Amino acid sequence: MSEITAELDARGLRCPLPVLKTRKRLSGLAPGDRLVVTADDPAAVIDMPHFCNEQGHTLEDWREEPDGSLVFELRKGGIDGDG
Repeated sequence: MSEITAELDARGLRCPLPVLKTRKRLSGLAPGDRLVVTADDPAAVIDMPHFCNEQGHTLEDWREEPDGSLVFELRKGGIDGDG
């Protein structure tokens, strides 16, 4: 695995804000770059994989931390910078 390119803390945000913030953060990254998103909205477990699938990004891994935070590791897809 490569290094983490960027991180996004979306804790305290509710649906759809974690995905919208993720989309915005990914727009500034190059294809193949990695983004780690931390969220605490339970809906993110459904929303983040769906977002990646629909936008052509790869959800490489996700996990729930002991404090209940959800950590998603994404790799930006696409060749035009938008996925």
